[in-house]
Amino acid sequence: MPWILTLVDVGTQQDRLAFSAGKYLYTLHCAACHGVDRQGDVVRTFPPLENLAKSWPEREMRTLLQDGKGAMPGFRFFDEEQIRALLAYLYDLEDRRAGVDAEKLAAARRPSDVPYAHTGYQRFVDPDGYPAIEPPWGTLNAIDLNQGEILWQVPLGEFSELTEKGIPPTGTENYGGPLVTAGGLLFIGATQDEKFRAFDVRDGSLLWETDLPAGGYATPATYSVNGRQYVVIAAGGGKMGTPSGDAYVAFSLPR
Repeated sequence: MPWILTLVDVGTQQDRLAFSAGKYLYTLHCAACHGVDRQGDVVRTFPPLENLAKSWPEREMRTLLQDGKGAMPGFRFFDEEQIRALLAYLYDLEDRRAGVDAEKLAAARRPSDVPYAHTGYQRFVDPDGYPAIEPPWGTLNAIDLNQGEILWQVPLGEFSELTEKGIPPTGTENYGGPLVTAGGLLFIGATQDEKFRAFDVRDGSLLWETDLPAGGYATPATYSVNGRQYVVIAAGGGKMGTPSGDAYVAFSLPR
C-alpha cells in the first residue's frame, strides 16, 4: 500500500505570528493524523476537525486534548497558553478573542522544537479511492526461510464491487497475522472486506471464508475444550474506514 508523507516547514519564532500560534502547534502535533488542512485522512481512520463549533463543544475538546481517548493521546505537556492557542485555531477564533498571548508563545520556543512536521499518512489512491498502483493490493505469502524463496503467493481480500464486474480478486490493505494449525490449515482475518478465511497451507488454495461482524485486524488463536478445537478472532474493526466492533468470534467443526 503506497503512502505519501510530505515534510512541511512549520516556521521559525518570527514566522509563527503570521499564521497564529495555534496553527503552529496543530501542524507540529496534530497534522500527521488529522491532515494539514484538518480534513482527516482518506479513509477516515482519523476524523476531520473542520467546523468543530457545530459538532463538538469546546469544553469537551479541551478535555480530550488534555486526557486523550482511544487512539488519541493526551497532550499534558501543553500549558494553558498552548491549549488556548490550539483551541483558537481549531474553532477558528482569533488569538486575541481566545485570550492567547501570541507573542509570548512565539518567544517560548523550546530547544527540542523542530522546524519541520509532516502532513500525515496519506494513502496514494486513485479517484475512486483504490490504491493507485497495479494489483494485487494485499497478498498472503508462504516463504521458505531455508532457501529464501517464495513458495506461493495469493491475493488476500477483495472488493466485492470489483469482483462483480469480473475483475479477479485484487487483495486489500490488511492488518493482522495468520494462525497455522497442525492439520495444515491457515486461518487469517486482516482484510478490509471484514472476512475470516481458511487456506491450505501447502498451496494457498482458499478452503473457506465467512463474514465477521467487524474487521478482524488481529491474529487468531486456537484452543480446545473437552476435546473440541476452536479458532477465535477479535473483531474490533475500526481501521481503513471500516466500522468498529467489540466481538470475539469463535469457530469449530460441527459435533
